[in-house]
Amino acid sequence: MFHWHPIRTRRHAFTLIELLVVIAIIAVLAGLLFPVFLTARGKAREIHCLSNLRQIGVSISMYAQDHDGLYPYAVDPADRYTPQIWAGFPEFQAQIPSMSMLHEVLQPYVKSRELFRCPADTGFDVEDFTGLEIDPTGNPRNARPTSYLKFGTSYYYRTEIAARRAGEATFQRPAEVNVLFDGAGAWHGSLLPPVQRYNTVFADGHARNLTRDQLDRVWSMPL
Repeated sequence: MFHWHPIRTRRHAFTLIELLVVIAIIAVLAGLLFPVFLTARGKAREIHCLSNLRQIGVSISMYAQDHDGLYPYAVDPADRYTPQIWAGFPEFQAQIPSMSMLHEVLQPYVKSRELFRCPADTGFDVEDFTGLEIDPTGNPRNARPTSYLKFGTSYYYRTEIAARRAGEATFQRPAEVNVLFDGAGAWHGSLLPPVQRYNTVFADGHARNLTRDQLDRVWSMPL
């Protein structure tokens, strides 16, 4: 008698070596794709931030039109909480405690307070340009969790403009006057290689992403 027997297929489990090979392949792919993802997300934040600064630049221009071509007589968190940086200008330094911050002065001219929030803002412990700890409360001395949440703005002012009572009516080269910029270069910078970058809006209204050296150069330009 003929007997039919079904063919049985044997199922093999992954061996340890096969499993390790699969994990290694996944790790390599993740290593290739993760930096691309971070770069794309960082670029999106940079574009959003630059858009914020352009709109704030427009609001500053509107303010100037209402104030004889002069920019706001205002300060930023670094001025307010580390006023010792103005020790060489004692008359201006004495006024800082009673002066409003720039983002407060501009409220009538902006559509939303959110314009002053950089999406890449992760705060900082030491202010980039002074090397000082910002001390609003005594403890902790930092801009955490973000500069926006602690102070109401991610962007910092070239306060020399206020100290010199300058603005559109007085600028020699508006395209070279940095008006407002990121509070920390790490937000749009990189760790490898270590680079600080700052989104910056200029007096003529254009906004650019600058390296620390580029920002230092325009900051040294006369008003």
